[in-house]
Amino acid sequence: MIYKVLYQKNQIQNPRRETTETLYTQSDSAIKVREILEAKTDFNVESIEELSGNYLEYEQKSPNYKLTDLAEL
Repeated sequence: MIYKVLYQKNQIQNPRRETTETLYTQSDSAIKVREILEAKTDFNVESIEELSGNYLEYEQKSPNYKLTDLAEL
């Protein structure tokens, strides 16, 4: 499954929409995505959404769409 992760680069500052970043990744579950991000990064994860169907097709048309391999973080 493909997941869209909305996050802030660090946990020190309060989240602001203007500084929210997006990451797309493939995993078995959203829980596993969160566990890996918590272990390997200092990200402040705001939300993790599963993408499928029309939502996935829409995101894939974005020039910012790029799958990130969590093992490489």
